[in-house]
Amino acid sequence: MFPVISNEQIAPQVHRLVVVAPRVAARRRPGQFVIVRASPEGERIPLTIADADAKAGTITLIVQAVGASTQDIVAARGGGLEDVAGPLGEPTAIGLVGRVVCVGGGVGTAVLFPLAKALAEAGNEVTAVIGGRSEPLVILRDELGQFCTHVLVTTEDGSLGRKGFVTAVLAELLAAPGSRPAAVYAVGPVPMMKAVSELTRPLAIRTIVSLNPIMVDGTGMCGGCRVTVGGEVKFACVDGPEFDGHKVNYDELLSRQNTYKEDYCRLDAAVKRAGQ
Repeated sequence: MFPVISNEQIAPQVHRLVVVAPRVAARRRPGQFVIVRASPEGERIPLTIADADAKAGTITLIVQAVGASTQDIVAARGGGLEDVAGPLGEPTAIGLVGRVVCVGGGVGTAVLFPLAKALAEAGNEVTAVIGGRSEPLVILRDELGQFCTHVLVTTEDGSLGRKGFVTAVLAELLAAPGSRPAAVYAVGPVPMMKAVSELTRPLAIRTIVSLNPIMVDGTGMCGGCRVTVGGEVKFACVDGPEFDGHKVNYDELLSRQNTYKEDYCRLDAAVKRAGQ
């Protein structure tokens, strides 16, 4: 059992868990993730390591509790999690490149956070552009403000920051004289990452996206997380989760993401009825 020593709700259905996992904390690097199970019968859920404290032996996970399995994780029955396997995936290549823009949509901001922090610690000038459907769904704004030069916020309903989408703000940053970044990192819904990549493509700006396709074991054995990048089949769990945004086949990725949508919704509803 991996004890959960802090469980804070930071947005509707979104929890920040601090978990005791000393071996993971000691080896984790930005961009990597863990596979978590709440119980021996639980579903394996991939979660980005949002932060880590090697000295304390803890990692921070941000979980959106939208299904039965993620609800079990945030409930942390017995005060801990059954399994925390990792760190998994390839870490982010961090270097000094100058001006960087990090774009996060919804809970994707949780994945963006460790990348932005590491880029800032490497001496880069980091601008974060984050968004959500409404003010309560915008997360980690204050935390990003501790190390980012600018934190620009958008909401679809205009309840916080600018009304609209993060891509509109990015487009302005790319067009502004003297403000063009050397690199852009984007994490969020697939359509958003696709739109970001199309904005940066004609400018030949290095663009990195973090993909979260269907994943089971996290070791490349099941093949569920396969994606096509640059015409080649890759596995997000071992080759990623980060890839060149200009080479990802987003249409294929969207199609695969929706393959089991109806089955999952029926199963989730059945599980909830059984628990009542």
